[in-house]
Amino acid sequence: MSIGPNSRRTPAHIARPKPAERGARTSAMIASLDAEGRDTIAAPFGHALVDLAKTREDIVGLTADLSKYTDLHVFAQAYPDRFYQMGMAEALLMSAAAGMAREGFTPFATTYAVFASRRAYDFIVMAIAEENLPVKIVCALPGLTTGYGPSHQATEDLAIMRGMPNMTVLDPCDAVETDQATRAMADYPGPVYMRLLRGKVPNVLGEYGYQFELGKAKEIRGGSDVLFISSGFMTMRCLDAAAALEKDGVSCAVLHSPTIKPLDEATICAEAAKGGRLVVTAENHSITGGLGEAVAGALARNQVHVPFRQVALPDEFLDAGALPSLHDQYGLSVASITTRVKGWLND
Repeated sequence: MSIGPNSRRTPAHIARPKPAERGARTSAMIASLDAEGRDTIAAPFGHALVDLAKTREDIVGLTADLSKYTDLHVFAQAYPDRFYQMGMAEALLMSAAAGMAREGFTPFATTYAVFASRRAYDFIVMAIAEENLPVKIVCALPGLTTGYGPSHQATEDLAIMRGMPNMTVLDPCDAVETDQATRAMADYPGPVYMRLLRGKVPNVLGEYGYQFELGKAKEIRGGSDVLFISSGFMTMRCLDAAAALEKDGVSCAVLHSPTIKPLDEATICAEAAKGGRLVVTAENHSITGGLGEAVAGALARNQVHVPFRQVALPDEFLDAGALPSLHDQYGLSVASITTRVKGWLND
């Protein structure tokens, strides 16, 4: 059943917009951040995979009826003989990827994050993670990047995947990092789960001369009052919030942590221990089990005692609607971040 611009299954409770509203309403619900006023790069994951495949015959692409919506169609067009369409069967997708990995291939399996983390979980555990196979699971619609409601919003995927032994978990920020992370994960010998921003993806970190390194957190911006520790597109939001807060005399550092597991505890604890700063984690994920709790655990284990707050999604099923409104509602917008940080500093 056809259900919308970025989804193959529409939640029954979402009413279809009237024809006059359809364009504006739908565009606001598409999983894209290209309205941020920045330069964008189209399908960075798909193009990086094509480039890798030029010199690596082991790379293959698989999807569960979502090649267009995970940017794998770019690879399929370039290498149709190395592309496998598995249909609406996520368990089969992961099992097939595991089998190909056993035969010496490096499979990139794409779907939506909800389908990988919820529907195919046991198959990933038993066929991929337990065997420590080099399957790369690349998933669109992470966290609150779609307005189609709980059936499509993977707000708990990081918690699910970071709890899985042997699984490396990545949450890249932008187009530059998506390209770099795709290349790095292709060389990594074990299984990797990567969140994917698809379509026209903003180019942010290129301005800072950033280079992705698997397992490493890196300071993007310095500051003396607040230390943001962020992942995914929330690093973009933290950079914008830092610029806004600077106008009010608040100096904010931004430490980008794209690898959720293994977490770069050494860098995070060293930065937090510098003292005199409010530490704020920011993530496009539930407040339960994601980056914030990973950082809190690292600080506790290393006895780094600092004021600590979290910007994250609530531990609840989220509403459907237009993304800008939802980001305001759930505290992921720049305005929401700046307001909350000011309040915390005045506590």
